[in-house]
Amino acid sequence: MESLAPLTATGQPLSLHDVGVSDAPLIVYIDFKSPYAFLAIEPTRQMLKKLGLLADWRPFVLDIGSYLGTAKLAKDGKVASQSRSKEQWSGVKYAYFDCRRYANLADLTIRGTVKIWNTNLPAIGMWWIKLHEDLTTQNQSDGLLQRYLDAIYLPFWRREFDAEDLDAVFNILVQIGAPTQGFKAFAEGEGSVFNDAVQERTFNAGVYGVPTYLLPEHPDSAGHASQFFGREHLSRIAWMLTGKAGNAPDVAYELACDVDSAALEKSASEPGVVQGQVGLPIYFDFKSPNSYLALAGLLAARDDGITLQWHPFDHKPLKKPAQQNIEEDRSTRHRRVRGEYIAAELQRYAPHPLRDPYLATDCDVANMGLLWLQEQAPTRVDDYVESVFLALWRDHANIESPQVIAELLDAALGEIVFDMDDWATHVRGAGVQAVEQAYARAGQQGVSFAPTFYLGTEPFQGRAQLPLILARLRAGI
Repeated sequence: MESLAPLTATGQPLSLHDVGVSDAPLIVYIDFKSPYAFLAIEPTRQMLKKLGLLADWRPFVLDIGSYLGTAKLAKDGKVASQSRSKEQWSGVKYAYFDCRRYANLADLTIRGTVKIWNTNLPAIGMWWIKLHEDLTTQNQSDGLLQRYLDAIYLPFWRREFDAEDLDAVFNILVQIGAPTQGFKAFAEGEGSVFNDAVQERTFNAGVYGVPTYLLPEHPDSAGHASQFFGREHLSRIAWMLTGKAGNAPDVAYELACDVDSAALEKSASEPGVVQGQVGLPIYFDFKSPNSYLALAGLLAARDDGITLQWHPFDHKPLKKPAQQNIEEDRSTRHRRVRGEYIAAELQRYAPHPLRDPYLATDCDVANMGLLWLQEQAPTRVDDYVESVFLALWRDHANIESPQVIAELLDAALGEIVFDMDDWATHVRGAGVQAVEQAYARAGQQGVSFAPTFYLGTEPFQGRAQLPLILARLRAGI
């Protein structure tokens, strides 16, 4: 099927082209029911404006239930029906908590939705606008597409827009001055058929979440457009689009250059708590590749005057995705593709090839060394943590061995005399109890992701959070 819709503004029909193909150097997939996509809109616009580039904005309608289960709230705000596990609920609650702090930072409103919305109609509205507006105009702030995004996103997240009401989408088109003649017939007919076909093809090509960025001119090892999931990759994307000059940036939720103390305070769930906080608590696991990748940023923060407080916990190893199966359902495929992407992303940002991102090493002895060193020589802890990470991930050492850990402790202590007999006694006795207590404290905190950072009782998951964390620490907010 070559065409399912009228000609576009450029004289070409909307067609089921390859997902990673575009006349623009960047393809951006979004969904109106994703708060993460909502938060990505303005940073993406600013990046494009700074680089003088265009993006091909496309809708991707999430099937949230296939990954996070389903839930619906009653009028009193209580859960009326749901199919989520405790782990899924924890992930959803943290996601909204995280998004709200960044929304507050940007003076945006994000209210939790009462159900999982079907956003096919707003997606069809995007296709309709793309029929009537060329790529250049779609990227202009006064163009129809950009005004359409704002006209839906802003009221939707204030719970003032019904994404499943065709008249509501039609009225948005009227509001922004877009053509409307024939839209309802398009939305209920060929536009719906086209959108369904595009959604299926996009998902089958490996897009599973939003925002997803594809770089058609930068193929990966398989010859496909390089793919990034999440706005935390915008710095790396900009680096790639501008010729890869200088060092490759790490993931980060970059802050606007003009962010002020008032905005930082608005982003905090406990304003002022940092004023009495000494250092940055870090809950981590040596076998967690995400913890390892956070090391460089944390040591840089240390060198800039931030005291690091290391708290070990036993994090579940990254789950290896199942092999592809021709009979897999959408949920199984979603989990497999997501798992494959996560592993590939870790390799992409790692300072060297990771031997096994699914590593399941027992870190108890290494954690005993950390806790022991915190008591005996706290100023040497950072060096020890770095040495264990490098021994495990770079040098492939066996950190389950008390002898290996003893050597790393000895090196970290420097001129301080290391007593091997005392260490051996500690490993067999008090060290075991110390590790168990540390894991229990992490459990009481509700820590489930490595690394997790805390400002007061406010959790931040992942190294992409460091720009906001450090800004808050420095401002005492």
